[in-house]
Amino acid sequence: MLRIAVPNKGSLAEPAADLLREAGYRQRRDSRELVLADPANDVEFFFLRPRDIAVYVGAGTVDAGITGRDLLLDSSAGAVEHLPLRFATSTFRFAAPAGTMTEVRQIEGQRVATSYPVLVASHLRSLGVTPREVVRLDGAVETAIRLGVAEVVADVVETGSTLRAAGLEVFGEPILRSEAVLVRRAETDPPAGLDVLTRRLQGVMTARDYVLMDYDVPMHLVEDAVAITPGLESPTVSPLHNEEWAAVRAMVRREDTNRVMDDLYQVGARAILVTSIHACRL
Repeated sequence: MLRIAVPNKGSLAEPAADLLREAGYRQRRDSRELVLADPANDVEFFFLRPRDIAVYVGAGTVDAGITGRDLLLDSSAGAVEHLPLRFATSTFRFAAPAGTMTEVRQIEGQRVATSYPVLVASHLRSLGVTPREVVRLDGAVETAIRLGVAEVVADVVETGSTLRAAGLEVFGEPILRSEAVLVRRAETDPPAGLDVLTRRLQGVMTARDYVLMDYDVPMHLVEDAVAITPGLESPTVSPLHNEEWAAVRAMVRREDTNRVMDDLYQVGARAILVTSIHACRL
């Protein structure tokens, strides 16, 4: 049975549960449940703190887990990223009082406050920058400078409004672009069953990105139409009862749906229908 660690709470928990549910796995109905067996899929889920998941995976206590890339790198655990999951995206950056710093090299000899000390220290080391100290704080770090424990902070930045409200501004290149990731133990072969989980998750993510488009088009315009909807490999083209027309089916990126429909109509396609895809295997 494949043992999978999933976030117990926080911003990762609900999207991870939705992804797994769409992939056909049971998910808990009571947030107090810490272990959930799914014998139909030969899987057992363990609900853990997101920050601890990479540690459990690296120790071999569980076979795989869903956590953030930032949490994985900060853990120094023996776990590696197996599959990016494209949710809970964030950017990790340095910030300092407005107008005081413009380059990361200016951090030399300064104190840096962060909730991710291992990640920040490793990043600065890779740039050849030696801070005076990397101060570990749990929770909000934007007040660290005002309270006199640091000259710089390193934090997750989405809109930057929280930092601006504290009189700070970001500088330098991003430390990391993070997102939710599926992780597994490093330096070992992937555990049995992980390939099935991977295909299912990839299928759900692809289904979220694409729709299925069906339309009718005159036979002499088929080539023009399929040039607009080439599909992933090749569209399906079928003859209709009226031999002068053909039916075409292809996968189209969801974000392009309306533009593609407009282009098809201009070419001469009619009866253009769009259907959501719930899951797929490619």
